[in-house]
Amino acid sequence: MPHQHIADLEYLNPHLADSRAPRVNWQLEQIVEQLREARSDWRSRTSRNRELGSRELPSRQALEAIFEGLCGALFPMRLGPSDLRQESEDFYVGHTLDSALNSLLSQVRLELRYAARQQGDAEKDSEAEAIAIVRDFAAALPGLRRLLDSDVLAAYAGDPAARSVDEVLLCYPGILAVIHHRLAHHLYRAGMPLLARIGAEIAHSATGIDIHPGAQIGHSFFIDHGTGVVIGETAIIGNHVRIYQAVTLGAKRFTADESGQLLKGEPRHPIVEDDVVIYAGATILGRITIGKGSSIGGNVWLTRSVPPGSNVTQASLQHQASNTG
Repeated sequence: MPHQHIADLEYLNPHLADSRAPRVNWQLEQIVEQLREARSDWRSRTSRNRELGSRELPSRQALEAIFEGLCGALFPMRLGPSDLRQESEDFYVGHTLDSALNSLLSQVRLELRYAARQQGDAEKDSEAEAIAIVRDFAAALPGLRRLLDSDVLAAYAGDPAARSVDEVLLCYPGILAVIHHRLAHHLYRAGMPLLARIGAEIAHSATGIDIHPGAQIGHSFFIDHGTGVVIGETAIIGNHVRIYQAVTLGAKRFTADESGQLLKGEPRHPIVEDDVVIYAGATILGRITIGKGSSIGGNVWLTRSVPPGSNVTQASLQHQASNTG
């Protein structure tokens, strides 16, 4: 019976059996040496004489906690703790913001120091700049909340399956992505591109929606379903725009300098004017303009501007191609 008892434990927890197994020689000394050589080659090729440690770069883990706190502070009764009561909202919001903003200040300091080192000015004192950035960010939160209210209402009004704004806030991946984007975009405009990108990628990982924090997006924006949506860095989206899953607002080509290096920040993504609807699977590429009130059909591939009020479908594009060909 005792042997059967041990066997039962091993069945429930195979690690017990593993602990008695002979240790395998993984040749770790050789692998560690080869990895060190690979790191050395990388640093030599990229002129990184001293690699930054994790504590000298902004932390994704810290940003996850910061964005979670900010979401709760913006929508305390929906995205805050489950036991929160309305009479305690202000206390919770104040306490949460104090913690989140102080943590954000630490991350802003890290990015400013990182940027200074990249520019060869490692001794630069950026404390006043860091405080100013976070103070401006905090002051923008009420306006961001009102902007997000318009996004939530647009989702509720634009989806017949939505039963309430509570459902929209709690369930819709597009809303989570837009909340993160509104926050990340402010950091991006404040000169914190690394923090902004981390914040955006946290939402990307959770939702499958990839919005670069540089993208400019107007009010009452709704991404329905959301999976596979890509919105590029220099995209400009107007007010009351609705897009569906697997839509790409991307670049058609990249501009390079004389040495072949890509030019960063060049306008290369679409401009989508007000009141546009873009249906699932549409791909819109290049610095083109989708005119106000237009409808872009599913699976359309579009690389030219269309005037206001256009109704673009695969069939209409095929018809135009046959007439011009």
